[in-house]
This record gives sequence, structure tokens and C-alpha cells, in this order.
Amino acid sequence: MNARLLALYGLKWHPFSSELPIEALYIPPRVEQFLWRIEQAQIREGGFAMIHGEPGTGKSVVLRLLAERLARLPDLSVGAIDHPQSSLGDFYRELGELFSVPLRPHNRWGGFKALRATWLGHLETTRRRAVLLVDEAQEMSPAVLNELRLLASARFDSQPLLCVVLAGDTRLTDHLRREELLPLGSRIRTRLATEHARREELLACLQHLCASAGNAALMSEPLQHTLCDHAAGNYRILATLAAELLAVAAQTERPHLDEALFLEVFTPPATATPRRTALPR
Repeated sequence: MNARLLALYGLKWHPFSSELPIEALYIPPRVEQFLWRIEQAQIREGGFAMIHGEPGTGKSVVLRLLAERLARLPDLSVGAIDHPQSSLGDFYRELGELFSVPLRPHNRWGGFKALRATWLGHLETTRRRAVLLVDEAQEMSPAVLNELRLLASARFDSQPLLCVVLAGDTRLTDHLRREELLPLGSRIRTRLATEHARREELLACLQHLCASAGNAALMSEPLQHTLCDHAAGNYRILATLAAELLAVAAQTERPHLDEALFLEVFTPPATATPRRTALPR
């Protein structure tokens, strides 16, 4: 949305864009508790945490919030996996780049030792574990997940070297029930299930998005309730519906978004009933 159209509605940014600034993101209480747990405890305790839920329920947003908060902490090393589908060799290459550890692809044992030594040195210096964030973790192969489990601790599993946060859809929870991944599943210490949002949560999110963008009165109250009723408990669907309405309103320079606009945009056109031809007697 260009500056002229933003000015039309008194907006600082597009309130329903996927590229919202961090201060515009809506944080439900359960998410706030999870973020606090990771920031205040798990980076010192180490181990695995997991965010899981259906698509569109906010998993990637939680990771983005977490990465932003961890970035504020001094002397904390944080890496994010960009390609969870990697083979084991490419996974080591990506870890080496993330944590500035020179690795030789043909010497996995050397890479294993070098990474663990780096994380142990960081722990001894800062008393905080290095952090690895993995979005779309359901795409990781069992071999890579098991290698990560072995990399992340030392001294017969009594000393966590790394704090790992896995985020994925319901396929991730299914993977962790597989026999070869049960040892990893049993090590998940902190969990956040991003369930379908209640109507009240959707309404709070919608109102927060409009207010943070600079126009709390962007939508009529009946329209807000209508959108929440049609979002199926999914934040992504809610934002998509609202973005479509805002685009149509901006195109026609309507001053306000209301239920009439919703009916105009989303009501399917009436199908003409074919006229029946009288049969000859």
C-alpha cells in the first residue's frame, strides 16, 4: 500500500501485512509466558523447546518475537536455520556459518567437536547457552534431528550446550512419536501449542493491529465481529480477509470499512435461474 493510500486512512503501515514491524505484532498472554520462559530460564538451563500447531496459528510470529527479544540480550549467540530440508552434510555447513566455526564437509567428527567446543566456551563465558531457532522443523529429516540431539549436550547428556527451539506444524509432533525420534521427543522441556484462537482473541488481535497502525476506528465494530466469525479461529485467515477489504476500500477511496463492504466483496453473485421453456401440448 503506497503512502497516498496509507494517508487516506491515517495509517503508519499496512495493518494486515505479513511484514508488520515488531511493535505491531499482537502477543496473546500464552505467547508472552512462553517468551518469558525461554528468555529468562531456558537459555540458562538449555535443552529443547517446541512450538507446534496448525498452519496460520502464529508459530512463525512467535519465533520472530523470540528472535527479537533474544537479540536485545548482550553476549548471546543466536542462529536461525534457513533450510531445514538440508542433508546432514549441509546441516553442518549451515551450523558452521551460523556460529562462525570453520568446518570441513568431509570431516564430520571434526565439525562435531568444533561446534561443541564453541558452544561450551560461550557457556563458560556468559553462563547462557547459545540458541538455535528452527522454523518449519517438520521438514528436518530424522537423521538431522538425531544429530542435533547429540550435538546439543555433553557429559553423558548431563550438560546441555545449546538451547534449541523447534517450530512446526502437526507433522512435527507426529515425527517425534516415531521410534527413532523418541529420545528427542522426551527432551522437549517447554512447549507452546498454537491452537485455533477464540473469538475474543481474534477480536483483540484485530483491534490491536488497527490501533498500532494508527487508526483504531478503521473498521466498524459490526465488521470486526463479522470478520472474527468468518476467520475459523485462524489469525492468517483473519488478516487475509481484512487485507482484501482494505484493498477494495482503498481502490474506491471509501472513507470507512463496514459490513456493507464485506457483503459487497464476499457475497457470491446470485446465479440467474434459467427460464423454463413451455413444452408443446
